[in-house]
Amino acid sequence: MNPQKRREIFRRLQAANPNPTTELGYRTPFELLVAVVLSAQATDKSVNLATSRLFPATPEKIVQLGVAGVEPYIKSIGLYRTKARNVVGLSKLLLEKHQGEVPANREALERLPGVGRKTANVVLNTAFGQPTVAVDTHIFRVSNRTGLAPGKDPLQVEEKLLKFTPSEYLKNAHHWLILHGRYVCLARKPGCPECLIRDLCDFRPKTKDV
Repeated sequence: MNPQKRREIFRRLQAANPNPTTELGYRTPFELLVAVVLSAQATDKSVNLATSRLFPATPEKIVQLGVAGVEPYIKSIGLYRTKARNVVGLSKLLLEKHQGEVPANREALERLPGVGRKTANVVLNTAFGQPTVAVDTHIFRVSNRTGLAPGKDPLQVEEKLLKFTPSEYLKNAHHWLILHGRYVCLARKPGCPECLIRDLCDFRPKTKDV
């Protein structure tokens, strides 16, 4: 895909949604971090239902609750036992090493329990406004299907998006692509008839109106 096409794709996505953000509910960087850790293999909707009871939250509150205290709040989410341990563990580390504040750098974030590269990228982008791209299944699919940034694994797609996305669109690229994948460019049957970048997309077997 040529640079002009890429720029036009992001121009249209921006025009349709000038200020995109995560669909996870949060008030602070810490709450965002907890929500993203809980969202692994779970829907944002299920996470929001759980965190609406758990939040407002601070590292101190989570440590005080302990694993047994956190579990009942998040029992409706998959892998809740492991996630409860991770949330309590990362809260302890934040208090011990970061004065209870969420660090704004990747290395420190990835040292926290339950935090991998994708989670770190979400926090860096959404909480701190850094131009990172967290490649989840939606972004991986959209990037490969459209030809925007094809890659064999999430890291390769991330590197291509960082390289090829025009700088003025990079901060919000993550949100535009995830929302496009979640609501339009669906896995089983992409919504090509209502897609606003249909004519720019490299996907040949486009779906048609019924």
